Amino acid sequence: MNMVERLGLVVWVKDLKSAKSLSRMGNIHYISKRFKYVILYIDRKSADQWIKRIERLPYVVRVERSYRSSISLDFGKKVDLPTT
Repeated sequence: MNMVERLGLVVWVKDLKSAKSLSRMGNIHYISKRFKYVILYIDRKSADQWIKRIERLPYVVRVERSYRSSISLDFGKKVDLPTT
């Protein structure tokens, strides 16, 4: 079984009713009613095409990529803090 690499997007929207239609483009993970954004996961290979399509939608304010893949998640090293 091949695992597909995904990319997380934060899509800021004007209208939450129409935000549900984003499920056609990827997997909706979370919808914030208070701050009006959607967490959406899409295929990493075709991410640029999907982002361009999403940005052209009339109810979308802006689209932000997730930076999780570029952040080091290695927390095993001990860091020595300077003593004062």
